[in-house]
Amino acid sequence: MEESKSSVASRLMSLKRMSGKSYGRIAEETGLTNVYVAQLLRRQAQLKADTAPKLQAALPELTDELLQEMMKPPLRSYDPHLIQEPTVYRLNEAVMHFGESIKEIINEEFGDGIMSAIDFYCSVDKVKGVDGKDRVVLTFDGKYLPHTEQKSEHMVSRLRLQGD
Repeated sequence: MEESKSSVASRLMSLKRMSGKSYGRIAEETGLTNVYVAQLLRRQAQLKADTAPKLQAALPELTDELLQEMMKPPLRSYDPHLIQEPTVYRLNEAVMHFGESIKEIINEEFGDGIMSAIDFYCSVDKVKGVDGKDRVVLTFDGKYLPHTEQKSEHMVSRLRLQGD
């Protein structure tokens, strides 16, 4: 019987805790971003075969069975109650508050389009502010995807259908 996503994620998070390593440390050892490491361990991202040995070296207790599970395409989902968690709520609030301005700047700098969440890198970093207090730096690094004018002549599927 196939193990549930939450069960696998729970086992993976337990291995991380037992290792005593932070996401940042595992990221350094694997060459991944700290957020991507967290996604892998929460089964929100797919482990690639060439990264598996690096992850296993960083987390030696990681079994071949768990590695194989991590290499399957994940079910990318979230708990709808997660929005109630204060950090997630504030992050969502910040994106909603600044979103319209961010969108306008993207359009001004790039044109009519969006930032990809597929060809996307994300990291969380800690820096000291000018006042000496800790600050959170979130980096969203996504490929720009322009919206396209939908000309029927460019619609390959339509051209194929007409050719039949």
